Amino acid sequence: MPPRNRRPTPPPAAGPLNEAALITDQFLAAGYTKRHVATIIGRDPSLVSQFHTHHKGAAFVEGLRHALTALHTAGITDPTELAAIAAPHITRRTTRTGTQARVRHRSVLITPQGSGTGRAGAQAIASGATRLRPLIAEAARRGLKLAFTVRMPATAYTLASGSRLDSPGVRRDVVQRADRTEERSYGSSSTGGFDAADFAGRVDAAGGDVSAAVQQWLLETDRIHEWALISHLEIRTWRPR
Repeated sequence: MPPRNRRPTPPPAAGPLNEAALITDQFLAAGYTKRHVATIIGRDPSLVSQFHTHHKGAAFVEGLRHALTALHTAGITDPTELAAIAAPHITRRTTRTGTQARVRHRSVLITPQGSGTGRAGAQAIASGATRLRPLIAEAARRGLKLAFTVRMPATAYTLASGSRLDSPGVRRDVVQRADRTEERSYGSSSTGGFDAADFAGRVDAAGGDVSAAVQQWLLETDRIHEWALISHLEIRTWRPR
């Protein structure tokens, strides 16, 4: 079977960079990533790349400028706080007919009923599984409960597989995989789960590192060894009855 033709990477746009790209470069120079900039403007990271390649981003200039000012003058560094500052200054572009254009937003984190799920694999966990932080923050804002499933080497756990001391009341078998890792779940709707607000506090204390917050809880409760590392993580939310 012949290999698929890969879409070539678009070359940088000719000519000088537009203002959105220039401001983005200032964020990058300050240690942020394009994903952080996407969080600040509430759009997909692929759009931020197009500031440089397709001269896009005019609608976000004012918001980015206010966020950059807050960073330099007020010392506000958290992307979600910068996003709150930028939001009032971001306008939706209009179509030729004058209606607001559709934009690519992030997928819905939590349904109106309170149900939400987020997953992070090894690559995302290496950078702190920060993609799960908005899910936890939104769950905390709504007063929801959460549970999580972790995957790590079977020898990393201190308690035997299926032990009720490990995760009492969870009616889910331990998933044992061929690579000698295990998935174990903590919290459920039947046991009450974890208070999302409390867990959001743990994430904040860990500097936004979701995997570190989960790992710290597992260590504090003597469920894993000191050297254990999470390879996969899933967060689930629901509204308590």
